[in-house]
Amino acid sequence: MADQEDNVTIPKFDCLLQMDPYLKAYEKDFKRRYELFQKQLILLEEVEGGFDQFTRSYNSHGVTRGPDNSLFFKEWAPAAEALFLTGEFNGWDKFSHPYTKKEYGKWELTLPPKLDKSPAVDHNTKLKVVVHTKDGKRLYRISPWAKYVTREEGRVIYDWVHWDPLLPYIQIHPRPKKPTSLRIYEAHVGIASPEEKIASYTNFITNVLPRIKDLGYNCIQLMAVMEHAYYASFGYQITSFFAASSRYGTPEELKQLIDVAHSMGIVVLLDVVHSHASRNTEDGLNQFDGSDACFFHEPPRGEHKQWGSRLFNYSSWEVLRFLLSNLRWWMEEYRFDGFRFDGITSMLYHHHGIGVPFSGDYSEYFGLHVDEDSLTYLMLSNHILHTLYPDCITIAEDVSGMPALCRAVEEGGLGFDYRLSMAIPDKWIQILKEKKDEEWDMGNIVHTLINRRYAEKSIAYAESHDQALVGDKTLAFWLMDKEMYTNMSSMIPMTAVIDRGLQLHKMIRLITHGLGGEGYLNFIGNEFGHPEWLDFPREGNGYSYLYARRQFYLADKKDLRYHQLYIFDRDMNRTEDKYGWLAAPPAYVSAKHEGDKVIVFDRANALFIFNFHPTKSYQGYRVAVQSPGRYKIKLDTDEALYGGHGRLDHNTEFFTEPVPFADRPNSMQVYIPCRTAIVLANEEVDYCY
Repeated sequence: MADQEDNVTIPKFDCLLQMDPYLKAYEKDFKRRYELFQKQLILLEEVEGGFDQFTRSYNSHGVTRGPDNSLFFKEWAPAAEALFLTGEFNGWDKFSHPYTKKEYGKWELTLPPKLDKSPAVDHNTKLKVVVHTKDGKRLYRISPWAKYVTREEGRVIYDWVHWDPLLPYIQIHPRPKKPTSLRIYEAHVGIASPEEKIASYTNFITNVLPRIKDLGYNCIQLMAVMEHAYYASFGYQITSFFAASSRYGTPEELKQLIDVAHSMGIVVLLDVVHSHASRNTEDGLNQFDGSDACFFHEPPRGEHKQWGSRLFNYSSWEVLRFLLSNLRWWMEEYRFDGFRFDGITSMLYHHHGIGVPFSGDYSEYFGLHVDEDSLTYLMLSNHILHTLYPDCITIAEDVSGMPALCRAVEEGGLGFDYRLSMAIPDKWIQILKEKKDEEWDMGNIVHTLINRRYAEKSIAYAESHDQALVGDKTLAFWLMDKEMYTNMSSMIPMTAVIDRGLQLHKMIRLITHGLGGEGYLNFIGNEFGHPEWLDFPREGNGYSYLYARRQFYLADKKDLRYHQLYIFDRDMNRTEDKYGWLAAPPAYVSAKHEGDKVIVFDRANALFIFNFHPTKSYQGYRVAVQSPGRYKIKLDTDEALYGGHGRLDHNTEFFTEPVPFADRPNSMQVYIPCRTAIVLANEEVDYCY
C-alpha cells in the first residue's frame, strides 16, 4: 500500500515543489502530513466502512427516529458513571429512563412509540441528559448532537428542544454551480434589519436576499448561525454545533432562506467554527461527561488563553466523528454550499498564533510548533467535502500564510479553495490612519494587493466584519467620520470631507476588487458606507440594539449619498460579471507612478486606471495596452450618479496606437481626473473571460 501511495503522490508533490522550489527543504514534512491523512482514510475504511457512513453519524447519535416511530438515543460520555434521559415526556423524572452502557464510552437508549404509534417524545418539547459522574455528581446536559436549542425570556441557560416537525420544509431548488467569479456578501441574520431587535430568517428572505441579488453578489457567507449562547460573541463561542440559532427563527425557516437564495442563483456558505468551543457546561460541550477531556484536550493544552474557550482534541476518533459529521450535517440537512473556516491559524499551530508575527520565513510553517492533528483534520475535511460535493467551496481564515493551504490534498496541500487576504484591509487602515493623501505609496499599495501565493486563490476585501465592529472603524468612518450624520444629503453641496470620502471609498473598493484576488468580499452594509459601527447588546452598552442593526433605508433614499455608494457597488459587481476579472489570471500592472499617484493595470480585457492624486488631473495621459482596438468607459467612479463630478464623457472612444509602452505593444492617451478610477474595455474584444 505504501509503495502504491508513493507512486500516486510523489509526482504531485513534485508539481508543488516545482512551483515553489523553496519548499523543497520541507518535502519530508509534506510527505509525513500526507501519510497521516492517508492513515486516517484507511482507518475510516477499516473501522467504519469509509467516510461516507462515518460522516453521517448524526443519523445514529443524539436522537433519531426509526421507521416505527421508536426513538433511539446515543451519546459518547466515556467518563460518566451513568446516563439518564429526562424531559417533558416523563414529567422530568431523573431516573426512569436510563441509558445502557456500551463499548468505547457509548451510551444507548431506545424509547418505543406511544400506544397511538406516535413518538414517545413530542416535537418541540424539552429534553435533558442527566450525567452521573464517578465522584457522585449529577449534571444536567444538552446532547452535543442537539438539532435545536432555545432559551426562554429572562433565562440564561439554553434548553434542548426535540425538533422533529410533522411537515418539515422541503427544499426544491438545486444548488447553483460554483461561481467562476466569487463575489461574497458577508452577512449576519440578526443585524439585517433597521429595527432595534434581533432580525429573523424570514426578514432576511423578504428584505435582504433581493438586495443581495440586485447588488450582483453570487455568494452569501452567513455568520453566527451555529448556536451560541452569548449573542455578543458574534457567533464565535459555539455551544451547540448542530443547532441553527433559534434567536432568528426555526430550522425550517433557515432551510427556506437557503432554498430561496438558491432560486436566485446564489450559493450560501456557513461560517463554521471548528477551531474552538464555548467553555459553557450546562448548554455547551465543555465537561459533557463531567471530565475536562471529553471533546477537548485537558488543560492547559485544551484551553485558549486569549479566547477563553476550549480546544478540540483532533486526534480523538469520536471528536473526528463529531466534527466531520457536523460539516456533513450542514451540507445535507440545510444544503449549504460550503464553509468559511474560522480561526485556522489557531488550529495550525500549538502556539495558536499568539504573539507570533509570522515574518514569512518558511521554517514558521513546519516543525514541532505545527499541530499536525488539526492539520490532518483539515485535510480530511476538505478531501471529504470536495469528494462528496464537487462544487463545494471552502475558504480559510489564516493570517499566517501557510504554504499550500489552497492546494489539493493529493498535492500535499490542505485542500482549501480560497484563503482570505487579511493583509489588504490592514493596509488600507494603516494608510488612512498614518498617511496624508499626497504620501500614499502606489508601489506599496500594489505590492499588498498582488502579494499572494502563486496558484493559490485569495478572497480580497477592503473591509469585513472585523473593521465594522465597535473598537475599530469602517472605511467610511475613517474617511468621513461624524460628517456622515450631517452632510450626506445630495441636495446640499459636498463638503471637502464628504467629497474626499466618497471618491476614495469607491476607488479603494474597486482597486481591491480588480487587483486583490480571485474572489471579493463585502460585509453587510459596508457597500453603502453604513454610518454606524457594529456593537451587540452587552452590559457595556446597556444591552442596546441601537448599533446591532443595518439601516438599509439610507441606501434606498435617492437624495442621500449612501444611495450613490450603493449603486456604485452594484455596478462594480455587474461590470465584473460581464468581464470576469476575478476568474482571470492575475493582473498585469503597467504603471504605479509615485509622483502622479497613478496605477494602471489590465485584467480580463478590462483596463483599470486609477488617479489617487488629490488635486491633479491629467489630460492625454499615456497608458499601456495589450490588445489594440477601440476602447470605451465601462465604469467610472467620477460619474455623477455615484456621487462623482461627472468630468468624463462616456461617449468618448479611445483608440490605441502601435506605440510600445511599459512593456506592452500598444498604448493610448486618456483623460483621468483627480481622485478618479475608470475601467475601459476593448469594444472589439468585449466578452467575459
